[in-house]
Amino acid sequence: MKSQTRVVVIGGGIAGCSTLYHLTQEGWTDVVLVERDELTSGTTWHSAAQVTNFGMNQTMVGLKTHSINLYKELAADPDYPINYHHGDGGIRLANTAAQMDGYRHFASMARGMGVTFEVIDAAECANRHPLIATDNLVGGLWDGNDGDIDPAQLCQALARRARKAGAEVYRHTAVTGLTQHKDHSWTVHTAKGDITCEIVVNACGYRVNEVGAMMGVHHPVMSMEHQYFVTEDIPAIRDAGHRMPLLRCPISDYYCRQEKNGLLVGFYEQDCKTWGMDGIDPHFTNALCPDDLDRVTDVLEGAFARMPALTEVGIHTIVNGPITYTIDGAPLVGPIPGKRNAFCIIGLRAGLGEGGGHGWLLAQQIVHGEACYDTWCLDPRRFTGHANVELTALKAIEDYQNEFRFHFPNEHRPAGRMAKTTPLTPVLAAEGAAFTTVNGWERAEFFKPDPDFDVTHGFRFDESFDVVAAEVAAVQNAVGLCEVSGFNRFELTGADAPAFLDRMICGRLPRKPGRVGLAYLLNDHGMLKAEATIANIPASDRGPARIWYGSAAAAEFYDMDWLTQHIRAGEDVQIRSLTNDMTTLVLAGPNARAVMQAVSRADWSAAAFPWLSLRECFIGIAPATVMSVSYSGELAYEIHVPNASLYAAYTALRAAGDAHGLTLFGALAVESMRLEKGYLHWKADILTEFDPFQTGLARFVDMTKEDFIGKSALAARQTDQETPHLVCMIVDSDAAAVPAGASMMAGDTVIGTVTSGAWGHRINKNLALGFVQTRYAQTGTQVDIDLLGQRVQAQICDICQYDPDMRNVRH
Repeated sequence: MKSQTRVVVIGGGIAGCSTLYHLTQEGWTDVVLVERDELTSGTTWHSAAQVTNFGMNQTMVGLKTHSINLYKELAADPDYPINYHHGDGGIRLANTAAQMDGYRHFASMARGMGVTFEVIDAAECANRHPLIATDNLVGGLWDGNDGDIDPAQLCQALARRARKAGAEVYRHTAVTGLTQHKDHSWTVHTAKGDITCEIVVNACGYRVNEVGAMMGVHHPVMSMEHQYFVTEDIPAIRDAGHRMPLLRCPISDYYCRQEKNGLLVGFYEQDCKTWGMDGIDPHFTNALCPDDLDRVTDVLEGAFARMPALTEVGIHTIVNGPITYTIDGAPLVGPIPGKRNAFCIIGLRAGLGEGGGHGWLLAQQIVHGEACYDTWCLDPRRFTGHANVELTALKAIEDYQNEFRFHFPNEHRPAGRMAKTTPLTPVLAAEGAAFTTVNGWERAEFFKPDPDFDVTHGFRFDESFDVVAAEVAAVQNAVGLCEVSGFNRFELTGADAPAFLDRMICGRLPRKPGRVGLAYLLNDHGMLKAEATIANIPASDRGPARIWYGSAAAAEFYDMDWLTQHIRAGEDVQIRSLTNDMTTLVLAGPNARAVMQAVSRADWSAAAFPWLSLRECFIGIAPATVMSVSYSGELAYEIHVPNASLYAAYTALRAAGDAHGLTLFGALAVESMRLEKGYLHWKADILTEFDPFQTGLARFVDMTKEDFIGKSALAARQTDQETPHLVCMIVDSDAAAVPAGASMMAGDTVIGTVTSGAWGHRINKNLALGFVQTRYAQTGTQVDIDLLGQRVQAQICDICQYDPDMRNVRH
């Protein structure tokens, strides 16, 4: 066994084998995989092994397409062919119009990745799958690439190819410990000796937290018991002359696919069960949980009603084994938060179907620093300090119970709520707030006009439309107050902090004390990495001179890793997180200055406190740091308050606001107003797939600076007419906001993808942002958008549709 290598991958299931293979494909061949038992002896061996192209966003569709293409190549290898039933087709059923809208959107989104889905009615569902009844059925989504694969053969084929490229695989080699050294390298301790390496990868399936504990981290991954059975032969299948399509049914919470001349039928029962929360037997390998068909009786009855043939056939085999879930159901693929040279590929509940793509994206991140797609939807850092084992279990149960029921826009499920709150959460709830969550934080989405008010979740405009319009009007015409919980806030101190930040951002720092600026950070490839508000706070009785770095609530771990990993040896820079200690109140509207003047002794005139200014003061009795910045396009103040004083600041503002028409507003109003201004949202419109010039942020780039991260790569980038650029569009539809991922079309050709959409209530227009090929990016150009299955016209317009001269924020 080697004593030194470049990468050690721990775990020999689909995640580990795919990562090992793809590392060799990226040119790293001095790599090793260690497995405590045999390859595929964890969850992989008993997987139902369905291989679909369906994904909830374009990144997921892209990685699944890679998996399918890779598996087809492996199956066709004459030296080592594997069993892959590709192209059987699959149907996702629906019994509501809202679900069908969702399928139409997913078809539009997939088209942008070169994937064709077909939305079909109930009769066509039965035509394509003759074993199903159409009672209570509206239609479905057809995936022509759907199929299934042999799990063990797949992993062996990947390991074989990796070995041929120079990788080594050590079976029956249990990892007993991990040690990280001062140079960030690792020693992997095993029962057969130690291996020193640059990088370690946790690909340990349901044993993920056994290895996580060895490096002092906990991963938000939970195992659920999952049952399926295989039937005896079914005559209709035996005599069909072709393989039956796969079926996934959100109506009755089951799936099925052909297995020989019978069916493999799996269940997602409501009475589901976690597994391994109190530890896992070290001898549990190539093993199963006890059968428990009584638990799935309710689901089985629905399956019988949908497929009567199941009532006439016996059960051949029952399988009940653990599968892994995360808090949101999507895997964790990427850097481990707070660690250097440590990655994970875990929580793959549909591992066989998409594992080829996950290993591909992870290998790119390890070798190149980024993948070809923005991988935020998979990033392990999207969950932060709230992601404990109890929350993970609650969300895993909820996601399991809703396996085939996708989230609608602005649908927020109840499990594990109140993970992060502020002193104002119960106050706003009493005021009628309907809450969303951002990185676990409860944040008001809108304020209900009465306690019984509710919305019908779907992709079309719902009952909240007029409520949000009223909130926007209040901000535009008087003054509004909004809590922005969880806003990410780092305090940087030290003599080298300004020079450090100047190296990190591609623009200019606000050098003058008491000033604020917007800045962008690039990765080593010159692509957008992060967005931050930089505030230069002068010394006062509250502390020495310091810099605040503020960013999206979801970016807490992501940005901290990026910043701390770039502090050079000997640099005098300290970074302290204030994210959980302070909360932001936003006061916005033409009467905002009058309210501020009523609650603070400071001079809030435009001359004394102009746009992009910062001041430490008191709001009533509450100490606060106030910035003159605006995400709404109205005169606005960001008021940053310690949580201990938050209620005092809120009550002072509410009392003073009574005389000026103050109204509370929420996140949906903010989304409407920021689109009217053309302001961007991190990880919606700001993605690692695009550089700042493509994203319309040239004014924040200073190529005359001596150096900044990504400068040389940015300077070397070439653009042409096919290069996407961000544009704003006015959409000719009053039916729905355009969901992220919708395809922009010219004839039958996809020319771009929508990133954000919302109704602009101040200008009374349906707006969308998206990346489109340069040739179509000129103002006035007409394009089509595939909106919920309908072609609607959209016109490219100036990105700022409201107060382009910025008079409101400056007056």
